[in-house]
Amino acid sequence: MVDKSAIVIGGGIVGLAIALELALKGVAVTVLEKEEAVATHQTGRNSGVIHAGPYYAPGSLKARLCGEGNRLLVNFALEHNIAHEITGKLLLATSSNELDRLASIANKAQSNGVASEMIDGKRIREIEPYAAGIAALHVKSTGIIDYGAVAAKFASLAKQHGADVVLGAEVTHVTSGEKEVAIEHTKGSHKAELLINAAGLHSDRVAVLAGVTPEIRIVPFRGEYFELSARVSHMVRGLIYPVPDPRLPFLGVHLTKMVGGGIHAGPNAVLAFAREGYTWRDINLKDVWSTLSYPGFSRLALKNLPTGAREIVRSLSPSIFARDLSRLVPGIEKHDLVPSKSGVRAQAINKQGRLVDDFVIQRTGNQVHILNAPSPAATASIAIAKYVLSSLYGDKHP
Repeated sequence: MVDKSAIVIGGGIVGLAIALELALKGVAVTVLEKEEAVATHQTGRNSGVIHAGPYYAPGSLKARLCGEGNRLLVNFALEHNIAHEITGKLLLATSSNELDRLASIANKAQSNGVASEMIDGKRIREIEPYAAGIAALHVKSTGIIDYGAVAAKFASLAKQHGADVVLGAEVTHVTSGEKEVAIEHTKGSHKAELLINAAGLHSDRVAVLAGVTPEIRIVPFRGEYFELSARVSHMVRGLIYPVPDPRLPFLGVHLTKMVGGGIHAGPNAVLAFAREGYTWRDINLKDVWSTLSYPGFSRLALKNLPTGAREIVRSLSPSIFARDLSRLVPGIEKHDLVPSKSGVRAQAINKQGRLVDDFVIQRTGNQVHILNAPSPAATASIAIAKYVLSSLYGDKHP
């Protein structure tokens, strides 16, 4: 039996995609979003990449839902005239010691069904004339899109099918029963048969409010971006990435064509001192204590002190940021970097001090908690929504 009513906490792209799928099933949906607009945090502060999924462990939720989500998202964009472009992406090996890692990613891409091929230096220059590199993986189904526009369309369609999107509604209390969940928030209160927690940066805290003890803690990492100046922006045609370090969830600074024009450069990854800490000046003592008091974070920090120090240095030095970019495209200099808005990634860490790589979607009775949905969650948003509804209802309809 399909629930007659549902509350979705979080008006980012994942929460709105789920709300739309529920509304299409005839469920009376209420979305509670604490900000005065939807998609203001992770959804509205990323590089706008439609990921293809070459990195992810074969068989993982990320691999499965990213590939399916890529297809569904592109079809959605075509249907609703949302600006996007399939640009392709180069994963660029600039030294011989990166070749084994690149080959490993190529094998994962093949296992995940990602359209891609290994190419040599000559072919690299045909695709990206200014790029360095001795070899690359050409990922052909990567693209770019305006995720804010996608989220806005999800919200509009959900409302057309009866959903209610309540803005400025920060959840303060959750009372959960076997057949009903009651939510108190800053705009009033709501009751429903089903609760979906898609609160992103605050998903673990919402789970606790709902009586669930998550096995992870959200730790915020800020990604800082620049845009390239007009002097060098013509030197990038599509997307150029380094070969990532498999020990880390971050891909390294890279170059990304933007759907509205221009080239994004970054991000790096530094610990944020607030869950919505978009600058070094943004400090929330509650958030700092939540991070520093968590045993998993101290274990992670001790294992990764050199990496963390390098990221901080790069954050504070545009010269080093430019140097790292110039390994991909020689000729980029410090004065070519124009500051752009940063984003914060909601990274889940377990008590053992390991970064949780896969999506974590936990169901408890009449509650579903999406506890880890970092990149490529925006790409996979429609697929995540269908996965959640399938886990709830299978093929049942009202």
